[in-house]
Amino acid sequence: MIRAFVLYDAEPDSVRYEEHVELCRQVPGSSFRHGRVFGTPTGEPRYRYYAEFEFPDMEAFEAATRTPEFAATGKDAMAMGVPFSVLFAEVE
Repeated sequence: MIRAFVLYDAEPDSVRYEEHVELCRQVPGSSFRHGRVFGTPTGEPRYRYYAEFEFPDMEAFEAATRTPEFAATGKDAMAMGVPFSVLFAEVE
């Protein structure tokens, strides 16, 4: 399984983020989840919001990353104006 996850420095505006979610749910071959980061074991969290795409395998991930839908999610995330980091992980 492959996960692409996004860590936002601040919580996005909820109304604006719902627009973003609609774009994310259009990425073929993926499941999309998101939520507020509420804490850490040692105090205040560095990141305030989390989102992830889940793909069944590397082939599905690579196919999705070549789609206009996936590209649109990145452009839209940048347009929201909240700094974020994106990471990709292979999960067993």
